[in-house]
Amino acid sequence: MRSLLLAALFAGVALPAAVLPVLAQGAAPAETKAKTDDLEKLEGFHSTDTQAAAEIPQTGRRADAIRKTLSKIKLPEGFKIDLYAVVPDARAIAVGPNAGVLFVGTRKSKIYTVTDRDKDRVADEVRPFAPGITFKIPNGVCFSKDGVLTVVEQNRVLAFPAAEFFYENPDVAAGVLVKQGQLIPASEESFNHTARVCRVGPDGKTYIALGQPYNVPPAEKMDLYKKTGIGGIIRIDADGKNREVYATGIRNSVGMDFNTDKSLWFTDNQVDGMGDDKPPGELNRSTKAGENFGFPWFGGGSVRTVEYKDQTPPTDAVAPQAELPPHAADLGMTFYNGKQFPASYKGGIFIAEHGSWNRTEPVGARVMFAKLGADGKVESVKPFAEGWLTGDGEYLGRPVDVAVMLDGSLLVSDDSAGAIYRISYEK
Repeated sequence: MRSLLLAALFAGVALPAAVLPVLAQGAAPAETKAKTDDLEKLEGFHSTDTQAAAEIPQTGRRADAIRKTLSKIKLPEGFKIDLYAVVPDARAIAVGPNAGVLFVGTRKSKIYTVTDRDKDRVADEVRPFAPGITFKIPNGVCFSKDGVLTVVEQNRVLAFPAAEFFYENPDVAAGVLVKQGQLIPASEESFNHTARVCRVGPDGKTYIALGQPYNVPPAEKMDLYKKTGIGGIIRIDADGKNREVYATGIRNSVGMDFNTDKSLWFTDNQVDGMGDDKPPGELNRSTKAGENFGFPWFGGGSVRTVEYKDQTPPTDAVAPQAELPPHAADLGMTFYNGKQFPASYKGGIFIAEHGSWNRTEPVGARVMFAKLGADGKVESVKPFAEGWLTGDGEYLGRPVDVAVMLDGSLLVSDDSAGAIYRISYEK
């Protein structure tokens, strides 16, 4: 059980000897002594005297404007979309396995908790989580089945045992899985591609996607990135130990999930600057450790990058399961295994498209649905919820992540509008 390893978690984590010298390159930004001391106190279950953070208002002009936008969203017959919560900068969503409390990551400095106390399917309370901790780009949030919340920042990984039951107190039990400056080499910290995501796998290990900071990385970075897992997916044990590089050849994945057959599926964003219609985005499937998914030799699908066009790609490069619209910025994804939606959605994949920035005519800003056949392969990828991108090219919202609630409804985060939406189905 993952929870049985928590005692070791609080004792600190040592990375493999082969990785430590690499990660030591460059000096990690120093945390303030006060905040470091606060985290140490939380690790030891001691109070920091931090005051509770103010709630985020859930009514008023902003909420009304978001609901007006939602009235324009197109969905298949029988589905409806509503505002679930106003959450500033909302990105990755983790649904608590016990009470359904949401933990929402951001690309800034806060994580938010979202609570629906009366179970009317609208949030009653939204407030910052663990306000005594200084987070840096805490985008990645994920739960283990036994209720441990993992938070992946730009260059640190924390764990919060029983987060659903501690979250209302400013002081929450916390542990450090990967110390500050040891997730990636400090020299590779960047403002680009730093929004990490995570998932706890069927093996109990935590899988973390590490986007690389370049559009296409220079050749001299390749050995470093391969060794540390930048531009790939790493995995660690529940207590942070036994780090290993699970997959390579990935440009920037900001969405992944496990299928019932234990395979890991993930989205990958394609290379920019190659034109409006190439290369395609990717939906990938990993079945074992050590697979290479073709980047930077391929910029997306079978399209070769200019920088590596004269080099021979790995012969074992894994092709994507599906090619997605070019420059739509496919981010979060989740398998649908709930019971509320029609049977035709069972086992399929919902994907959040954030929308274009590197395209003369933008596309995306919608939720897609990938239907899988009996053989487990993708049969089709079609729009499911759309309307956040107007015909004039204006974004009314930008979906980031999708997650299934305990009741089977689908949540969608939007970092532009600062909101979580709920899509439900009525027969």
